[in-house]
Amino acid sequence: MTDANLAHHAQHSDQLPRSRAVVVFLAFALAYFFSALVRAITATLSPTLTTEFSLNAQDLGLLAGGYFLGFSFTQLPLGRMLDRHGPKKVVLAFLTFAVLGCLAFSWADTFTGLLAARVLCGMGVSACLMAPLTGYRRWFDAHAQLRSNSWMLMTGSLGMLAATLPVQWLMPIWGWRALFVMLGIMMAIAMALIFMVVPVWRQGQSKIDPSALAINDDGGYREIWRSSYFWRMTPIGFFSYGGMVAIQTLWAGPWMTQVAGWTAAEAAQGLFLINLCMLVTFWLWGLVSPGLARKGIPVERLIAWGLPCSFAVIAGLVWMGPSIGSGAAAGVALFCVSSTVVALAQPAVGMAFPSHLAGRALSAYNLVVFAGIFVVQWGIGLMVDAAMGWGLQKPAAYQVALACFGVFSGLSWVYFLLKRPIQA
Repeated sequence: MTDANLAHHAQHSDQLPRSRAVVVFLAFALAYFFSALVRAITATLSPTLTTEFSLNAQDLGLLAGGYFLGFSFTQLPLGRMLDRHGPKKVVLAFLTFAVLGCLAFSWADTFTGLLAARVLCGMGVSACLMAPLTGYRRWFDAHAQLRSNSWMLMTGSLGMLAATLPVQWLMPIWGWRALFVMLGIMMAIAMALIFMVVPVWRQGQSKIDPSALAINDDGGYREIWRSSYFWRMTPIGFFSYGGMVAIQTLWAGPWMTQVAGWTAAEAAQGLFLINLCMLVTFWLWGLVSPGLARKGIPVERLIAWGLPCSFAVIAGLVWMGPSIGSGAAAGVALFCVSSTVVALAQPAVGMAFPSHLAGRALSAYNLVVFAGIFVVQWGIGLMVDAAMGWGLQKPAAYQVALACFGVFSGLSWVYFLLKRPIQA
């Protein structure tokens, strides 16, 4: 987005006072913190769940991906609900199912029960990012939207950080079942805070956007699907953004334990490092992205220049394989950090549409991202098992799977470049 476009969108925001905006941000951030913790916890619990339920790589990928499958189911109806009913009502309704999903996970005694609860958790937390981003589209100015998006993702990284060493420390004391009961309780507390501080969505707010008056809005997604900008961003959202999260939230752990030979405790420390690096990176993006926009450097140019760095890191990880040894966590952290530039696509898509379409645009793009997470997360597991069936050892099987992901991610970037050439 250019600075002129950002200013144009800012003109029609029903902005909150700064102090109120901070409180609203913190309330949403707390809920997103716990949703990210639930998302990432399977990476830390994978050794325990694998042993207790006799899971193979395919099962583990499906279990972790079940969260994203449930998430994907809700995205299109979620967008309509957000535009009609607003963030407060929608996120409170959805989080009720997240609480139930955490409790169901804690009670499950079969793989099927775990998977069903995991899907329910994904459905329940699926509004935790889209709801605030929809609200920010009207309540914050355009530069603040770029910053708040990055800082929401930073909060998510903090939740993923909490899913590593803190979970590993609490496991011998509470066990994984009690941890999920506590997560359900904490989500209920976040719901109470949102209920108290987030503004009520007034249906008449959309009238402040003149573009809404010129369109007969039927509540559908026609304007989203017709947008060439949306489709330009789709493949990188699916493969590059989705793949980054898939590896961060699941396959980083097995890469350290089954390829590099780390213990479960060492892998938890490695995951802590990875998520700490992501937290700092998103914090920095929040600081610099508004300034870059003011200087006329568009998100599209940042993605075009920055994303190839992640491909180089993937190639290095594949090439080194088990020989990476003690550098496994640093290598995965470098991949995740170098991929974060693609996260800037999400607020850019939201700001590419009028505010009355923001919920649908953001949710449609989030569907793309989370469908990608599910496909990459499960697909890597399928590829690992298939490669082992071909006679490869487990480390080599992981190298093949990661290389396949890297090829698809690279092709998505090429499509992004060719869809509309970057202007110098």
